[in-house]
Amino acid sequence: MMKLRRSGERGHADHGWLNSHHTFSFANYYDPERMGYRSLRVINDDRVAPGRGFGAHAHRDMEILTYVLDGHLAHKDSMGHTEVLGANEIQKMSAGSGVVHSEFNASATEPVHFLQIWIEPAVTGTAPSYEQYAFLPEEKRNRFRLLASDAPTAGAARLQQDARVSVAAVAEGESLSYPMEAGRHAWVHVVSGDILLNGERLMGGDAAALEGETELRFAAEGGESEVLVFDLA
Repeated sequence: MMKLRRSGERGHADHGWLNSHHTFSFANYYDPERMGYRSLRVINDDRVAPGRGFGAHAHRDMEILTYVLDGHLAHKDSMGHTEVLGANEIQKMSAGSGVVHSEFNASATEPVHFLQIWIEPAVTGTAPSYEQYAFLPEEKRNRFRLLASDAPTAGAARLQQDARVSVAAVAEGESLSYPMEAGRHAWVHVVSGDILLNGERLMGGDAAALEGETELRFAAEGGESEVLVFDLA
């Protein structure tokens, strides 16, 4: 069974310096039917103007993933990390008992485009932690590259939740399959491009929830397409 979430149905906020689309309820966008999916709570598609960003603010009891699509994002937090995140990197911050951080466009001339993802943890009140991993573009080309998981995996962030997050860039005319274990649920987010998912056409920003499927079948049309797969309990 597949339920679609089209790009144009998402919440939208344009603050001038920040242009954001919300897949699920967030900030001033509230839809009681869109409070998340399983443990997946937030997918924000953010574009931040040069030199602008989010000042110091607090989080707690949330697994926060950041995936930059274009440009560079500067990060600083109360754990002592000062980093710059670019394309083909995954950043994870386990907020746990509490952390303060800021995020700014690292460029004074170019915008930055990124996805911020929140996953609810299975346990609360843990010590905050931070991870950041870079990978080669070839690692996601026509195959799935694991970004985060509840199991220790080299080059992937560790989540405090039964969830796996993977990315793939499927070339035009190519196809790819993602096997689903019995009882698992999937949320697919199309980062960019035009792709068929189990025969249904999805465009950039579109998403789909899938249940009772044994396989996710992707076929790219009209250029390279990039997808994120959230494999959830």
